[in-house]
Amino acid sequence: MNVPTADDWIWLARIRRPQGRKGEVFADVLTDFPEKFSERKKLWLLGSSTSGVGSGAGSPVRGKDANIANAQHAGKPPADPPPREVELAAHWLHKGGVVLHFSGIDSISAAETLAGFIVAVPRAERASLAADEFHIADLIGCTVFEVTSSEPTAVGQIENVDRTAGPVPLLIVQGAKGEVLIPFAKSFLRKLDIEARRVEMTLPEGLLDLNP
Repeated sequence: MNVPTADDWIWLARIRRPQGRKGEVFADVLTDFPEKFSERKKLWLLGSSTSGVGSGAGSPVRGKDANIANAQHAGKPPADPPPREVELAAHWLHKGGVVLHFSGIDSISAAETLAGFIVAVPRAERASLAADEFHIADLIGCTVFEVTSSEPTAVGQIENVDRTAGPVPLLIVQGAKGEVLIPFAKSFLRKLDIEARRVEMTLPEGLLDLNP
């Protein structure tokens, strides 16, 4: 079997510590579809030396209502140790995270060796979305264009998404004059072309002048 390359992983969880006496571990959830753990028996562990940030397996932008799920863009697996395939024997949600029990991990000492590891799946296995949904990982790197006038104007490239500032998520865009924060609202969005790495929006007059 060919192991996915560095850019082909979707992060589901980050293991923090042992949980219980039989090898269970407690992990932070990095996906907006934690219920999908019930459908996944084969997972991968990426070593604790992994750098970068992860991508929620089901972190969508819904074109219908412009809600963006909480996620981060794709990370990189470690060079050493190599990604390790594991079988998920059981899981349950617990105190804002998830408890995972992998086959063959049957003691506290064995569970301790997994602290810091990332639980992931190949990008090809990420959760499928509806026609009007998009993964945040796909938005990172897209260029935002202001299309109010007849001549579209490039605003800048999307670097991240901020969902903590209020009810409307913000696109964090790096423009020619610095960082620009653009509300990702349905009323502003005109076209999203992932293949062309292009997001077309009509923005209120003066919005771009407030951001730098």
